[in-house]
Amino acid sequence: MEPIILFAPLVGALIGGFGWKIIGERSAQVLTTALLFLACVLSWVVFIGFDGVTKHIEILRYISSGSLDTYWGIRLDRLTTIMLIVVTTVSSLVHLYSMGYMAHDENWGDDEPYRARFFAYLSFFTFTMLALVTADNLVQMFFGWEGVGVASYLLIGFYYKKPSANAAAIKAFVVNRVGDFGFALGIFALFYLTDSINFDTVFAHVGDLAKMNVHFLWTQWNAANLIGVLLFIGASGKSAQLFLHTWLPDAMEGPTPVSALIHAATMVTAGVFLICRMSPLYEFAPSARELVLVMGASTAFFAATVGLVQNDIKRVIAYSTCSQLGYMFAAAGSGVYGVAMFHLLTHAFFKAMLFLGAGSVITAMHHEQDMRNYGGLRKKIPLTFWAMMIGTLAITGVGIPFSKEMFGLPIGFAGFLSKDAIIESTFAGGSMYAFWLLVIAAAFTSFYSWRLMFMTFYGEPKGDHHAYDHAHESPLNMLIPLGVLALGATFGGMIWYNSFFGNEATMAHFFSLKDGAAPGAGAIYMGAQNHVIAMAHESPMWVSLSPFIAMVLGFAVAWKMYIRSPELPAIFAASQRPLYLFLLNKWYFDEIYDAIFVKPAFWVGRMLWKKGDGEVIDGTIDGVAMGIVPFFTRLAGRAQSGYLFHYAFAMVIGIGVLMTWMTLTGGAH
Repeated sequence: MEPIILFAPLVGALIGGFGWKIIGERSAQVLTTALLFLACVLSWVVFIGFDGVTKHIEILRYISSGSLDTYWGIRLDRLTTIMLIVVTTVSSLVHLYSMGYMAHDENWGDDEPYRARFFAYLSFFTFTMLALVTADNLVQMFFGWEGVGVASYLLIGFYYKKPSANAAAIKAFVVNRVGDFGFALGIFALFYLTDSINFDTVFAHVGDLAKMNVHFLWTQWNAANLIGVLLFIGASGKSAQLFLHTWLPDAMEGPTPVSALIHAATMVTAGVFLICRMSPLYEFAPSARELVLVMGASTAFFAATVGLVQNDIKRVIAYSTCSQLGYMFAAAGSGVYGVAMFHLLTHAFFKAMLFLGAGSVITAMHHEQDMRNYGGLRKKIPLTFWAMMIGTLAITGVGIPFSKEMFGLPIGFAGFLSKDAIIESTFAGGSMYAFWLLVIAAAFTSFYSWRLMFMTFYGEPKGDHHAYDHAHESPLNMLIPLGVLALGATFGGMIWYNSFFGNEATMAHFFSLKDGAAPGAGAIYMGAQNHVIAMAHESPMWVSLSPFIAMVLGFAVAWKMYIRSPELPAIFAASQRPLYLFLLNKWYFDEIYDAIFVKPAFWVGRMLWKKGDGEVIDGTIDGVAMGIVPFFTRLAGRAQSGYLFHYAFAMVIGIGVLMTWMTLTGGAH
């Protein structure tokens, strides 16, 4: 069953991509979508029926060199089953949604066979993501890691006729290569120090790594901390953490279904999955784990501030993704890896729904993406409105505080329960820096989420009234995925709250944790000194209330500025112009990187081109060669007279020179 889940998308990609001329473009779309739904159904069967015992399913052996003996296999544990349902559910719904969305795509002519290519790319992306999350060793994981990068490059740059799409694809590819270099160094270090890249063997040696020092970059490092930092660099690239985040907003150049697939539940969560998979290592690398915590909280705050002022509906949701990923890293950095996976799961539902809902809005408004040209759309597209309302209630954290104490079960939308669990865990872990940044980010998240809803669906129509007058609800194959995801965003948190953040016994059973078990025995590992979850459940009342209060404040300010007094945003932007421009320009990260890295790289390239190739090679070397070579060519040409006595004379002269040389050098003796 598991190999079918893994390879069904690959079969769809190959047939749909290369065989669409035989089976037809429409058949290619149906085939790839059907195979994804097959993988989705089987993934849920595996998730529900998983008995807690880790299984190793070998597919084929492909590298054997010295002590490096690896194979392509599936590691089936609770982490894997969670990622299987996340990846295949979102991907199958995106496939179905794309059948409606791409049918009305105005970027290609009707005679362009772009749909088969698009669905093949989607399926290939899903296959590489499944290869990543099912990996039983670091080499296989790196294969999936790089495969996801290639597929995302193809999808982000799908509109290759647009220069902006090509630039965004290249930017995503290059920035991810920076992170991937750190990931590769981490793999090299693990193999060098443990003589293996198989997870079970590596996990068995983490205690030794914690006692070992290595020399790297002119100083001594604790081996576990060094490897943890290198792996985190790789995770930061894929999951768009601070300093390696700049590719994520530009990736909105791809079609909207791509945004939902890449930025909701799959590629951007690969880094979170890596940290959780390597939890046995991070439990023995406290400094590296502290770095994960600080960077995660900083990313959540940074992205939330930028999202406050963005006007492109997809970019607002993109920065929201970046911020929510920061929450997941903060949870993992606090040592509550199960809570990080909890937010990964709930985020997949509500963020995919927000992106797909945004696509429905964009389709209704004839591909207009500027929210300043929206308004009053809830009457035109009511089903999309209610879907995005549920997504907003989920991401902002709407629920009943202390409902578990009052009613015996938690009551709230998915994001309310998982986000609160993270904030309480960071407080219990003792990091007030992370705690307050996450609370402030929660207030900002509420503001920009409700700002999006108010600007899009409330007020009077703005911008192109012709587009508004002709706006209509999306077709059924675009609305069904929204309905399915709405169920997950509403009930997902309540259904799985106890499994991910319940008492220690319930969580231990779900993740196959056993007291005194060796690192790697369960899906995640929490050391004997790690009692953060138990302490989180004993957090003071004001800590548990803080994210709810932040949500209410964000909603109140957004309502005041965009419903009650819609003139306030312009007044505030004018009075706080430097701050507004600072946030609008994303803290000027792109400009700084352009000045430090891009322009010097172009300068070196131009110098090597103009000076090196143009002047030195073409001007000097080629110039000299152009003078000498023709001279000797003409000289040699004159010797070819065609007269026999000339050749005989040359032979006599040659024999005379040879005899003279041998006599003078003693060669005649």
